[in-house]
Amino acid sequence: MMKDPHSSEVERVEVDEQDVDPIYENRVKAANAVKYTAYIMLFLGFLYFLVAFILPMFE
Repeated sequence: MMKDPHSSEVERVEVDEQDVDPIYENRVKAANAVKYTAYIMLFLGFLYFLVAFILPMFE
């Protein structure tokens, strides 16, 4: 069936809604894991510095 070129009717096109690409989602999760692991390591390194070098100064 041909569409009338002078018609004002809008042709409805159904678009499949897809979720976020699982590969991208896994990358985001991995990046967050690396980021928070780095935060924890920095925090533990700071605590080690306090215990090993700063606390003995007060004795």
